[in-house]
Amino acid sequence: MRPDGPLKLTTGNTAIVVDSTADFPQAPQRFPNWRVVLLYVRFGAESFRDYVELSPAEFYARLRTSDELPTTSQPTPGDFLATYEELSVYDRVYSLHISGDLSGTYASATTAAEEVGADKVRTVDTGTASAAIAMLGLAIQRRLERGTTDEEIDRLLEHYERDAHLIFTVDTLEFLRRGGRIGRAKAWAGNLLHVKPILTIKREVIPLKRVRGNQKAMQAFIEEFTATSRDARSLRVGIAHAEAPDRAGQLEKMARGERPQAQIELVTDLGAVVGTHAGPGTVGFFWFDDGE
Repeated sequence: MRPDGPLKLTTGNTAIVVDSTADFPQAPQRFPNWRVVLLYVRFGAESFRDYVELSPAEFYARLRTSDELPTTSQPTPGDFLATYEELSVYDRVYSLHISGDLSGTYASATTAAEEVGADKVRTVDTGTASAAIAMLGLAIQRRLERGTTDEEIDRLLEHYERDAHLIFTVDTLEFLRRGGRIGRAKAWAGNLLHVKPILTIKREVIPLKRVRGNQKAMQAFIEEFTATSRDARSLRVGIAHAEAPDRAGQLEKMARGERPQAQIELVTDLGAVVGTHAGPGTVGFFWFDDGE
């Protein structure tokens, strides 16, 4: 508390930091108060910064021809510290990150934030991944644009953790298994024989159901979407895919048909880091009723 009451947060005094697993590389171009801290992808001895030195298209092309599977590593605390120091003109920084159960990225961010000061930089373990992180950032941004407080953002974080939805499907569980991110879906590993697993993330990967074929998977997405949402302009939708633009487009069309008032705020490629663990053919679907 300041003597004159809580700090009013705006886009002029509050920055948002995400890591590259948010799959929102264009964020700093769209919003001057956003930054993206990059994770790393390694093919053997070669290391690349996610998106900047290895685009999704380049990554999947290399993945098809590589004799060895890539590995990933989190940003260092120094990477985060450099970004936080760049944002020194801001009074507050919200730093939003992939689930701490899936990556050490949040831990690196928190280590750096402690050097800057926890009152200035507030790190958030979102418990989720990919476009879900970006969509949380966009919800915070909307509040900053009209003026908000830390207390209101705290309520948003609780609301998001409780009510945001994420489901995805993969062509094979092998990438999740090899990367150690398979979570409770381990029992489904092996040859799926055209069976598509429907999965979610609640801190870790959790299996929901199995269906046969891509069309049934898309239908399962829409059934879950309509069962847990209402048609309103406050309903926000995101779609992410790994070399599956046709299915992403189909999903977008189906979502618009079922919830015509919903705002599809992000359709994006899965970057090299998320793609390393999910694999080509992955499609993710995200939705959240923001209430405003």
